[in-house]
Amino acid sequence: MDLNEITEMLHGAARSVGAEVTSPWFYMQFGIILTAAGLAFALGSLVRSNVDPGSFAMGWPVPLRILMRVLLRNTATIIFALLMTVARVAMLALTWPSRSYLLGTAASLALAWLIIRLATSIIRNEFIVRVVALFAWIVAALSIVGQLDRVVTALDSVSIMLGSLRLTPLLVLKVTVFLGVALWLARVVSNFIEIRIGRSHDLTPSIQVLLIKLVRVLLMVVAVAVVMASVGIDLSVFAFFSGAVGVGVGFGLQKIIANFISGIILLADKSVKPGDLVTVGDSSGRISAMNTRYISVAAGDGREFLIPNEDLVTQKVVNWTYTDKNTLVKVTFSTNYDADPKKVCRLATEIAANTPSVTKLKPPNCLLTEFAEAGMKFSLTFWIADPSGMDGVRSEVMLALWDAFKRENIRVPYPVREIRVRGGALPVEAVLDVPGQS
Repeated sequence: MDLNEITEMLHGAARSVGAEVTSPWFYMQFGIILTAAGLAFALGSLVRSNVDPGSFAMGWPVPLRILMRVLLRNTATIIFALLMTVARVAMLALTWPSRSYLLGTAASLALAWLIIRLATSIIRNEFIVRVVALFAWIVAALSIVGQLDRVVTALDSVSIMLGSLRLTPLLVLKVTVFLGVALWLARVVSNFIEIRIGRSHDLTPSIQVLLIKLVRVLLMVVAVAVVMASVGIDLSVFAFFSGAVGVGVGFGLQKIIANFISGIILLADKSVKPGDLVTVGDSSGRISAMNTRYISVAAGDGREFLIPNEDLVTQKVVNWTYTDKNTLVKVTFSTNYDADPKKVCRLATEIAANTPSVTKLKPPNCLLTEFAEAGMKFSLTFWIADPSGMDGVRSEVMLALWDAFKRENIRVPYPVREIRVRGGALPVEAVLDVPGQS
């Protein structure tokens, strides 16, 4: 379709519209439509204000509750479509069909909008719902007024050649719509598969995360390939762009690719997995999530450290729960030389053994490590089952040691300082007679 044909089509549409506007039946139909719209809006507001969907549909199945909620939101549209249908039937009975064409079009448009809103109610994102509903309604409206084929032809008449690819506005719209639907379906399927994989007890957490990420990437690639093939685009036309992307990856996306590959390595070798207690540099906490670019480490105080995957591959990582969750805790303390070291070791081991958080599988041990200048130094070691509570158990044991030492009259050494003044103290008068002071 060239420019002359488009101009002739617009002139023809203008002539037909002008013929309709000059007819008195047009204004009568327009008045009926405005009256029905106002009445539908008022009745819809009244119904929505007096009907609570939560209490009205209580006990219904979830699909029926969603349907009821959508119907209540579009009560005005339902009433408007019914009024237009009744007015159309009445006009057909009283006069020629051509004199009620506008009423039939309005009823069809309202019914199309209602069907579209019901169909898009399965989508959770409200913004996507509105975009999809508006686009679908525009297509339905063009089809109802009989202009869809002309609009499609006009959108396909303007083109830009990119190599062997003929790029048109119609092709862009098709790719956008089909790609959005395909990616949404891929996300729904990936979420379903993720739930199924998460319920499998035969797979380790790291393997579950790896499978979920591979499934997501595979479904996205399949969705894009299917959309491109369905609209008639040969993927070979993107060879130039793929080469440019490869060069960009080589120079500008090195860190992103390194983190992505490192994430796959971490998931494959199972060195870290969700739930492990790790220390990376100055950051310590439990791994809460493993993503494509980073892992999330929850510190336990509300903070979360986002550590790049590359750091876990190239730096030293302390995994407290790699092979065994049992962790050795060491407590050092001192006593003076008046205490019996054997009694001190016995008290320390008994206190550690009676602490609830200390595991009973491995008995505590206390050693005399040094005869220091200020007193004797001891080292108490015991095992706990959960390394995340290490500081709390250590504090609990030390408080119990302090109570036991007080009860057994065992003193903890502390530094003592003596100050000696050679030559005796200065008289008070000498201090007051210093020159320059009054």
